[in-house]
Amino acid sequence: MAERLRRNRQGNAIRQEPDLPPERLFPNSPSEPASEDDRKKWKGFCEIESEPAFFNVMLHEFGVTGIKVREVFGLDAELLALLPQPVHGLIFLYRWREEDPSDQETKRPERVWFANQTIENACASVALLNIINNIPDAKLGDSLELFKQSTQNLTPTARGNCIGDSDFIRKIHNSFARKMDMLDADLFLKGKATKKPTKTRKRLAPVDVDDVGFHFIAFVPVEDQVWKLDGLEKQPQMLGNYSTGDWLYLVKPFIETCISKYEEGQIQFSLLALVHDPIIDFYQSLAANVKAVQELSSRLEEVQPDWKGFVATTAGDEASVEHNLIVCANPDFGVDQAAIDDATMDTITQKSIRSSCLSSLMTTRQKLIDQQADLRASISAEEALSKADIQRAADRRHDYGPLIQRWLRLLIQNGSLKALVEKAEQEGY
Repeated sequence: MAERLRRNRQGNAIRQEPDLPPERLFPNSPSEPASEDDRKKWKGFCEIESEPAFFNVMLHEFGVTGIKVREVFGLDAELLALLPQPVHGLIFLYRWREEDPSDQETKRPERVWFANQTIENACASVALLNIINNIPDAKLGDSLELFKQSTQNLTPTARGNCIGDSDFIRKIHNSFARKMDMLDADLFLKGKATKKPTKTRKRLAPVDVDDVGFHFIAFVPVEDQVWKLDGLEKQPQMLGNYSTGDWLYLVKPFIETCISKYEEGQIQFSLLALVHDPIIDFYQSLAANVKAVQELSSRLEEVQPDWKGFVATTAGDEASVEHNLIVCANPDFGVDQAAIDDATMDTITQKSIRSSCLSSLMTTRQKLIDQQADLRASISAEEALSKADIQRAADRRHDYGPLIQRWLRLLIQNGSLKALVEKAEQEGY
């Protein structure tokens, strides 16, 4: 995803001397993987793909809790309804071109936290920060909360410079940087720095899509308004007002217009949603379920002291569920005693537990058992997704470049590469 930016950068867009030889930037061989020290010293930002797992891992390492990133597969109401609610923001990746500046605000909206992108390839982090810093009561973690507070009164450009200057943000962003990514980024900046200036293109004139880079922008609701936050534009753009919980309909026309510019069959865009982490609700519901099981057990003791004799003891699934029933705090499923004490049962369950009929109480108990099984399955599924995200990010962070280079050298040495290239050409690759 090359980001060829259309307007002049401000501040610290290019951090390194263009003519600095690679061996001075990276002491080891260019064919060796980037070390942690290499990433720490490098002042650029690497490109990041539009992959929910990468953004989820970044959020976790930023210290943000309670928010997850999910892929959006369509703008139809049925597909959007599948997203966990509420939806805090959208990140849209597409081939960028500057919009009409007259659509942007003439001055910085005070209630919108917005940062410009002032450094190459940082748009993934900029879009992410432009959303999470506008979510009311978001749990950002100590480092990010301090960053937000320290930049609260700055201009968008100054905030963008702070993102580029932040070792904390850059370290997490560049954890995805491989040696070749870093060398390519520096080579691209060198090319921009040494390129002779050309005649300025007329604003909003048609452009060749191959000459435009991919870019992340954000959409976020702030109080009763929806904003488009594009780090390459000077100010945010207000898309409209909304009065209900659904604000996505205000974003839909812009995204559909962008998508309509692609030829049929071309998929050169991606849409991600920042949503409420559903596992939080599952944990709370499970705590309420365990509380109900405890109170129901106490009630059964009052109504029928030997009630356990009526519990199914046959082998099979029913016995397994009964044996694994959570009846007290269980850290494996995120339930501690404080959560159980603070949990609130729904009124129907409360009323059912007060019954004096043994049959009704046993029916309620079975419903609670079934509900708990569903909740535990949902929690396990979410935890599996989180583990898969971590593994996917680890795979992406691994630098396969040296292995590929060694493999190519072996093919050259034994004379196989030329034959493979000729075969590929014959087959039309």
